[in-house]
Amino acid sequence: MELTTGQLEILIFLAGAIGLVYAAVQTALVLREDDGDERMKEIAGAIREGAIAFLRREYTVVFVVAVVLSVVIAFAFGITGDGWKLSVGFLFGVAGSALAGAVGMLVSIRANVRTAAHARRGNLAATMSFAFRGGSVTGMSVASLALIELVGFYWAFNGNVLSMVGVLFGASLMSLFARVGGGIYTKGADVGTDLVGKVEAGIPEDDPRNPGVIADNVGDNVGDCAGMAADLFETYVVTALSAMLLAYLIGAVPGATPLLTLFPNAILFPLLVCAWAIVATIVGTLFVRMRRGGSIMGALYQGLGATTAVGLVGLYLLDYYFMNGNLGIFVATAVGLIVMILIVVSTDYYTGTKYRPVQKIAEAAQAGAGPTVISGLAVGLESAWIPGLVIISGTLAAYAAAGWYSGYSMHPDPYLGLYGIGLAAASMLSVTGMIISIDAFGPITDNAGGIAEMAKLPEQARAITDPLDAVGNTTKAITKGYAIGSAVLAALALFAAYTFAAAAQWGQPWGTFTGLLTLSEPLVVAGLVIGAVLPFFFTSFLMRAVGIAAEKMVFEIRRQFHEIAGILEGTGKPDYGKCVDIVTLTALQQLAVPAIIAVATPLAVGFLLGPVALAGLLLGTIVSGFPLALMMTTGGAAWDNGKKYIESGHYGGKRSEAHKAAVVGDTVGDATKDTAGPAINPLIKVVNTISILFIALIVAHSVIPI
Repeated sequence: MELTTGQLEILIFLAGAIGLVYAAVQTALVLREDDGDERMKEIAGAIREGAIAFLRREYTVVFVVAVVLSVVIAFAFGITGDGWKLSVGFLFGVAGSALAGAVGMLVSIRANVRTAAHARRGNLAATMSFAFRGGSVTGMSVASLALIELVGFYWAFNGNVLSMVGVLFGASLMSLFARVGGGIYTKGADVGTDLVGKVEAGIPEDDPRNPGVIADNVGDNVGDCAGMAADLFETYVVTALSAMLLAYLIGAVPGATPLLTLFPNAILFPLLVCAWAIVATIVGTLFVRMRRGGSIMGALYQGLGATTAVGLVGLYLLDYYFMNGNLGIFVATAVGLIVMILIVVSTDYYTGTKYRPVQKIAEAAQAGAGPTVISGLAVGLESAWIPGLVIISGTLAAYAAAGWYSGYSMHPDPYLGLYGIGLAAASMLSVTGMIISIDAFGPITDNAGGIAEMAKLPEQARAITDPLDAVGNTTKAITKGYAIGSAVLAALALFAAYTFAAAAQWGQPWGTFTGLLTLSEPLVVAGLVIGAVLPFFFTSFLMRAVGIAAEKMVFEIRRQFHEIAGILEGTGKPDYGKCVDIVTLTALQQLAVPAIIAVATPLAVGFLLGPVALAGLLLGTIVSGFPLALMMTTGGAAWDNGKKYIESGHYGGKRSEAHKAAVVGDTVGDATKDTAGPAINPLIKVVNTISILFIALIVAHSVIPI
């Protein structure tokens, strides 16, 4: 289809605008619903107040850091050159990721109480649909905001994708702050509240007598909603822009395959995929309906299946009209969807309560806390195997498909093959809006269950919110697996872009630079080892931070139980605000060191050991970070659902010895699945984006030259 670049940019912008309009309509439909009685409103108000207060304080810290870094970037790259573009892009990347997190959370903290009110009617299907509607606001907002920001900067910078690297770094850094800060908050509150409430005092989860219960519910929003939305905004931006960056850099390499001659729309094609994703997601939301006798997860899978089908049709049409109908390009994009499906199915198997892994964890809980923890670790370690094979198979398939259909030779063309990997990552964006909607469903239903318990709603309400909450744990795990999988594909594309950029700054052919990346080169080995241990070192601080926050929560809750008369009898009122303040301050204090590690390590390696060692670091971080993140997120969700499997009546049910052991496993999993594991995703992309951003300075000023 013969459309000018300007016309394509308008179409892409309109798709983003349609997505925002759809999100606005869904928001209006959510807010018009009944928000319950006075007690429910009071509880929801306390959760809302705590969530907004934390976000305001976190964003204040982040924006101060962002402004300082933007000035550094501007001067480092020359204010009169590209420095101002990189600096402005960086600020907008930070702001876009922050806005995505805020929008998602502000809707969730209003949908939660309305979901609880829905549950009072005893209609599971209707309550599930309403909770998903609240989640769909986050999904459409994140995808649409990211798309508009990308096409806006592409237009503003006249198609110079390298000048957009600042957007990449800004979105990645904000995602890191949001994931780390929100993760420390939510799991510090959750672990401390559960240990004292469930294990020591023997009171139910979300019991209003527990002083930490409001902080726990606030955490669901700042971590699982705001943090998740900021993270997936960054995933969306990085994945699309990495494919665009590859096409741009390949097109500028002398002697390379003439990619932009073969496919004039190659740079904008990833954004066209994103634009179609808006349409696919809107269609998919119409299919999220529980059938008679159906399951909650089945209804969500219907929507995901419809989105995937519409996305696949769209990919074929886009390839036909804008990429000359090249079969290899279509296969490469289809590979991304296949990878997504297999990762979702694998994660569901390892975290769903109806499957063997979770049931074996619950069974092990009968023997005590030790076997529970060991069993959960085994599930987490095993869960990395299948996604690893899927990612490798998808990478090779995309490389071969795009490379072999180049018309040049019988061997895959390396330039087109690398572009194919970028397209496979970008095609996963076809379902991003739906995946985020399914994920945001989780914290909404979790909060709804807490409000139902604290407001002492009838048993029929908990009979609705409990199964929704259990499914929410699986959907959150699925989203993390999807984000990690797409992060790996995007990081591989970013790594390829880094090698092109390094070769260009060095002034040598691309093959000459990549020829240095062998195990016979000590600097490569040094970089690989540093990169491999970086995710472990990084997550150690996060695990310790959750432990510190949980410890402070435990001491505070015990103090209140001891000093405030009548709390456990229900005649005394806990000081909820004190717990919220403690975990807020602790989270903000603990997020600085991990963020510094993520930013400083690649810069230190680059300037001290040179760009060859830095290339090794990037590969090492990808290779070790991917399985570690999967082990932590999937294993943690399996621990959580193992506890819920027992709570549903198996092995003695609630308050049994098996349940107490399962709570211990769940507390360990809390730190891995919602704090440490998800934070590896932005870590991988931060080290890649900052390396590309500073490659010119690294080549010019590194202690050890290439």
